[in-house]
Amino acid sequence: MARSYRLDTPRETRRSLRGNIDPETFGRLSERFARALGTARFLVYMSAFVLSWVLWNTFGPEGLRYDEFPFIFLTLILSLQASYAAPLILLAQNRQADRDRIALNEDRAQNARNIADTEYLTRELASLRIALGEVATRDYLRNELGDIAKEIVEELRKPESDSK
Repeated sequence: MARSYRLDTPRETRRSLRGNIDPETFGRLSERFARALGTARFLVYMSAFVLSWVLWNTFGPEGLRYDEFPFIFLTLILSLQASYAAPLILLAQNRQADRDRIALNEDRAQNARNIADTEYLTRELASLRIALGEVATRDYLRNELGDIAKEIVEELRKPESDSK
């Protein structure tokens, strides 16, 4: 009998033998790991580790040496470390590239908004300059009012007979 699924009812969660790995947490871990590998401190510690390994297994007491001259176990450890380091570093680089791409897109959008705002303000400034060119200035009004006042005074000084 076929089971019908309803859209308004959530499905039961399926059990899995695989663990649930949060990609964000794993990504942050890989970035921390890659950041640690890229430091001088790591190089100094790794060099000290390898040097002490080689010195102990070369000059240490005969019965306490655990990795003789070709240092196969040391090579295995370093190969294992490199085999995990490379993919983690690539994952960290991919995450950084994604962040850079998002930041670049945001910068482009901000630049486009800035250009649009600048063009708008430029048009507004140009319209204000045009409008100011049509506005009477204070000096112009003073001169015109002064001329009108002189005409009125001259009209008042004329004898009344001239006006009739």
